[in-house]
Amino acid sequence: MSAHHVNPPAAACPPDLEPLRQQIHQRLDEIIAYCLQDLGPTSFLDFEKTLLSLLQSLGCLLIQLFLQARHARLDLTTWTQTRGYRVSGKPVERTLKTSCGEVTSERAYLVPRSGGGPGVHPLDVALGLTRDGYSPLVIGWFCRLATRVSFQVASGLGEMFLGSAPPSSAIEEWVLGLGRPAYVFLSEGPLPEGDGDVLVIEIDGKAAPTATDQELARRRKPWSRCEDRCQCQRHRGRARRKRRGRKKRRKKGDKSKNGRSATLVVMYTLRRGADGRLHGPCNKKVFGTFGSRKSAVQWARTQATRRGFPPETDKMVQIVIDGEVCLEQRLRRLFRKAILTLDVRHAQEKLWEVGRLFHAEGSAELSRWVEELEQLLYKGHMRALLQRLEQELRGVSLRGPGTREKRKVLETVMAYLEARVKLMDYGRLRKEDLVIASGVVEGAARYVVGERLDNSGMRWIEERAEAPLLLRCIEVNGDWEAFMSWSQEQRIQELERGQIVQIRSATPTQLPDAA
Repeated sequence: MSAHHVNPPAAACPPDLEPLRQQIHQRLDEIIAYCLQDLGPTSFLDFEKTLLSLLQSLGCLLIQLFLQARHARLDLTTWTQTRGYRVSGKPVERTLKTSCGEVTSERAYLVPRSGGGPGVHPLDVALGLTRDGYSPLVIGWFCRLATRVSFQVASGLGEMFLGSAPPSSAIEEWVLGLGRPAYVFLSEGPLPEGDGDVLVIEIDGKAAPTATDQELARRRKPWSRCEDRCQCQRHRGRARRKRRGRKKRRKKGDKSKNGRSATLVVMYTLRRGADGRLHGPCNKKVFGTFGSRKSAVQWARTQATRRGFPPETDKMVQIVIDGEVCLEQRLRRLFRKAILTLDVRHAQEKLWEVGRLFHAEGSAELSRWVEELEQLLYKGHMRALLQRLEQELRGVSLRGPGTREKRKVLETVMAYLEARVKLMDYGRLRKEDLVIASGVVEGAARYVVGERLDNSGMRWIEERAEAPLLLRCIEVNGDWEAFMSWSQEQRIQELERGQIVQIRSATPTQLPDAA
């Protein structure tokens, strides 16, 4: 921690505001004098470091003044006369960690006259302060950082730029606490304005690495302390590795990721322009969950209705999917008038899979063969495409080396395409300038899930990964400030009801409709 960033805890506020005001004026005069004095050869870097430290100390005094002034104006009669509380002794000191540093202030404490129950701090209720010991702004800063980087890196960045930071465990538990109302906000939060004429919904999945049962058992077993051994970082790690034993060497085909898929839904609108084409996307929103796909599809149905596209609407709704049959059936029940489309890239992958059976990888013959079939695909001539594959199948001998594998792959691809012919009317879709590929949700999957939850060394538990995923969706949607204001209002209402409110929580977020 840099010396110029160190802010010792401020002294307790005097009972009278006048001495505090004098301290503030004195500190302000010191800052002005420091800026005017002849510093000699001092560089601007040294000047700015010292100035920042002085401004932080001034900020602490101003926050003290604000807290003391608000406390002096508190009207306790509502609590003592109508709500059955009484004042418990003298005001007690409380240290609050703010953006400027630690600030100490006094606050009254009220307890119920009868019946027991938790006491309340009227100042905390009036200002929306929780039991976390940090200001809501600081908590929001670190939770927002944690939607971009790991909890450890978020703590390190705070230490680097603010001079002090909460531990990574506290940031993780704040994220878990904010994750509880995040799903409600994503479902019931403010709606975007100025939607277009066509609603497009793209659905896909992205796996995040999760801990295996063996890894969880190793995490949860009690730590053994060997006091007789060297406790330096180098030898302590060596002793731990020896106790743990050598890792099992993975064999070919063994999966180390142990991935669990999160469902991503991207919803946006397209607006018909004067040129007759659809322009956009407009008001793009992302939602992700490790719960069942049923919950993600239900979220999409609810949001479509809220955005002016109810089930009985005559407006155009298009849904682009990856071809899962169960997902298609559920979507047809909830979006009866929607246009369901298979991502054209999935169909192209099937054509390349067949082409490699007859032509060498990377050859010009393979490219030409696939391009011919892609022309039929993009024109929406699916019957002609299937007939072409049928001809290829008839040309494969029933006997001979490798023919069984060729016939099996061809039959599988033909069955896949045959079952999804209604989803591949790409000729009409291109004519109407609609969407034929799910590139938007593919990019969202890489950005929302991949860049935060699928980094080197990460092993998640699905319930604990849900909160960072939901908060990252809110941050990516550009709704972070609205979410923090909304959640702060919810906490103030809980405080006014006399509840004990703390954001920090070790309880994981419950998965919606977990399958």
